[in-house]
Amino acid sequence: MGKLFGTDGVRGRVNETPMTAETALRIGKAAACLFRRPGHTSHIIVGKDTRLSGDMVEGALVAGICSMGVQVTLAGVIPTPAVSFLAANSRADAGIVISASHNPYYDNGIKIFAGDGCKLPDEKEEAIEKMVLRNEFQAYLPPADALGRAMRMDDARGRYIAFLKRTFPQGQTLEGMKIVLDCANGATYRVAPDTFLELGAEIKTLFHEPDGKNINLECGSQHPEHLAEEVLRQKADCGFAFDGDGDRVIAVDETGRVLTGDQILAVCAGVMKEEGILTNNLVVRTVMSNIGLTLALRRMGIDYVITDVGDRYVLEGMTARGASLGGEDSGHLIFLQHHTTGDGILSALQVLGAMQKKGRRLSELAAVMTVYPQVLMNVETRSRPELSAIPAISAVIAEVEKILGDRGRVLVRYSGTQNLCRVMVEGPTREETEQYCKKITEVVRAELG
Repeated sequence: MGKLFGTDGVRGRVNETPMTAETALRIGKAAACLFRRPGHTSHIIVGKDTRLSGDMVEGALVAGICSMGVQVTLAGVIPTPAVSFLAANSRADAGIVISASHNPYYDNGIKIFAGDGCKLPDEKEEAIEKMVLRNEFQAYLPPADALGRAMRMDDARGRYIAFLKRTFPQGQTLEGMKIVLDCANGATYRVAPDTFLELGAEIKTLFHEPDGKNINLECGSQHPEHLAEEVLRQKADCGFAFDGDGDRVIAVDETGRVLTGDQILAVCAGVMKEEGILTNNLVVRTVMSNIGLTLALRRMGIDYVITDVGDRYVLEGMTARGASLGGEDSGHLIFLQHHTTGDGILSALQVLGAMQKKGRRLSELAAVMTVYPQVLMNVETRSRPELSAIPAISAVIAEVEKILGDRGRVLVRYSGTQNLCRVMVEGPTREETEQYCKKITEVVRAELG
């Protein structure tokens, strides 16, 4: 068993290393060892998305936690950011989510939050990883009368919905608005519709009948085309597509145009600056952000900081620099005045709040940013050598960068969660961008495929 943790927890194909019941058992033991406190009844909240394998992983994880004398609170099927919120709100020692986010149903994963609702720093993940790989827990096992127990949290969904509603501008409702929601047959399938209904919106819900295998299947934030069609059909004000675990969102305006996470960032940054709540006049974004976001922030006179991919790195950058807004083009957005992690439903509510405050349609607000054509291609890899150490790859990247100049950019990086090398190119036209992305991809495939 090699390295466990990627950019967003442990993830892999179910019943294959590392995503096996045996590994989940060990992770439960290790997490319990890390978070339990002497003289304190320690407890960990566990939530999951709608995947078929969720029950299997949950059972193994819970067994591991209880075997170490730590209590478990089962939140059931609920979005990832809900577990983060509940961990902090209920004074738990940690929160664990069983989900592979936007991946297909046959993958699953384990994400861990500390008791403050923040994802674990590298050193704590490394501590858990060492314990899991060594599998030496015998010395930490409590006596039979000190085992942990598992209890269900019956009001988990209601508590989370109440929290979400409090993040919407005080005194405002969604009455008179028609909104389409794509729940990706995932963890938001009950929470999202209930939240928007309780705020007074008229809603149409898509992909809200999970069967264990249809999570993210041609729906959700990675397939917003169905949402766009339904927004037009319903003559709705806008629509929002979530991913399988609900920590990211993609928007669609009233014209059927799909808006990325970067565009949502630009919209919210501008409104927050006008309101005087954009702390330190700063937005934190990642290396994957579209060059159009850079130009939009400059035009609005807003500073920005660039981090590695992953919302925990965005959060680290926000905390270090005192920023209140940050996120990724994928739709992971953090509004730090409300939450410590990416939250798709919360982000959608902030967009709607911005629309109401400005009295403008979403298409009008989104005009603040022009999206440069971006092409992303993935190459399956056998290994992960340092890219800069491969002459052919370095040469083709340098060649394309020289041609593009300040009209675009190139980013080649390994996926943090899959055995893929991602090649991303932005350029002035779609045709050029695809041409250069294919050129680099062919070399990467020849060297690493």
